Amino acid sequence: MDRLDWVKGAVIYQVFPDRFARSKAVKTDGLFEKWDTPETPDGFKGGNLKGAEEKLDYLRDLGATAVYFNPIFASAANHRYHTFDYYSVDPLLGGNAALDSFLKAAHKRGIKVILDGVFNHASRGFFQFNHLLENGAASPYRRWFHPRGWPLKAYNLASGEKPNYACWWNLPALPKFNTKNPEVRAFILGVAKYWLEKGIDGWRLDVPHEINDDAFWREFRRVCKAVNPGCYITGEIWGEAKRWLAGDQFDAVMNYQLSAACISYFGGKKLKLTHPYDGRRLEPGDQKKFMADIKTLLGHYKYATTLVQMNMMSSHDTDRLLNTYGGDEDLVKLAAVFSFVFPGAVNVYYGEEIGMEGALNAGTRNAMPWGRRRSWNTGLLKLYKQLAALRRGNPVIKNGKFEFLAEYCCGDILAFRRFLPGASLACLINNSPERKELRLKKSALGRSPRALINSGVTLKPAGDFLLAVLPPRAYAVFG
Repeated sequence: MDRLDWVKGAVIYQVFPDRFARSKAVKTDGLFEKWDTPETPDGFKGGNLKGAEEKLDYLRDLGATAVYFNPIFASAANHRYHTFDYYSVDPLLGGNAALDSFLKAAHKRGIKVILDGVFNHASRGFFQFNHLLENGAASPYRRWFHPRGWPLKAYNLASGEKPNYACWWNLPALPKFNTKNPEVRAFILGVAKYWLEKGIDGWRLDVPHEINDDAFWREFRRVCKAVNPGCYITGEIWGEAKRWLAGDQFDAVMNYQLSAACISYFGGKKLKLTHPYDGRRLEPGDQKKFMADIKTLLGHYKYATTLVQMNMMSSHDTDRLLNTYGGDEDLVKLAAVFSFVFPGAVNVYYGEEIGMEGALNAGTRNAMPWGRRRSWNTGLLKLYKQLAALRRGNPVIKNGKFEFLAEYCCGDILAFRRFLPGASLACLINNSPERKELRLKKSALGRSPRALINSGVTLKPAGDFLLAVLPPRAYAVFG
């Protein structure tokens, strides 16, 4: 039995807790920003887990089979990557009881739950680090971190001054753990075990490459799999990740390599990005480059690993799709179609299905506009639902091989298929603003091909062949 069978073909919906949904049933102290105002670096909108729970039927209707939460543990940051207490769900989110309730409600609907594990660094409010701030070199926790002098300079640094302790990107609010310390290792492993025992289904690991210690991650895997052999461990690695995907550390990584290839090809001359991908500035690429990029990506890992990769087109760390693709909805649809038919799980960042817009640090993390449904892109929403329905329980999507139909990949027409013995899905995409025609062998799309998803592609008999007519930016999936 494959313990990770639930990941293959999964549709993972990514929730940024402060911005997804706010339940009026939760009474919390404090004042929040107005829900529909633009994101701010420090402001809180008041989203909570009860609000997310109340939207589970929406997620099920969308076709989501798992939810990935950005950090939910106690923190003084709206993104909660500054963790105060790894054993406490943030009170603003509803506390531990709210997670228990969400888990029960999600599992009742067949939806798995993945939490964000921020184990490279903590926060200034984390107890052991706060102990160092108060007691300096006399603190028994001094080996939990990397002090470089006393007293620690954690606040009010002069312009250009760096903290005198190791921290993430020299940000004083994010002191880096000393994972060489057995006490720290035991603490992190205890956290991972605790929440799996509470019923979560996996961990997404934040910047795990910065814990440059294969033995640590092997131990992390052993601890997690001992609790739940079917738990999912995926890491935030933007580049090639063979080191972590040999079978002894992570199950998968966030597949930014896939999104980068799609952005370059489908985005083309309309490509707009405010940030690099894995340190690279992406440039428009032609079909030949795209196919080569995909073949290289497929060659990195065993196919069993490819089938559980966490594929995404966007996330909380990127511009939103409409911004990336120059505001062209048709290009967004092409990228979505390719990613949903491609091997692996699909990660949908909240709001992409309704056409939310925003650049990194300028709208990417805006609140979900539940009260402004007239602003929703219903055409995109319909497509996401169709693509998710195509994936659900589909053996070809879950386990099928992938190949380009190279003889039909010409100009701006992309043809590929997923297949198993006796079953297949074939996809045609016209990445051109012009109408195209393509002559196909009658067997090219399988026996008696039927369009499962179609934006206007037609097939006509042409002697011993089929003539495919593809309108501008058209796509179709045949089964």
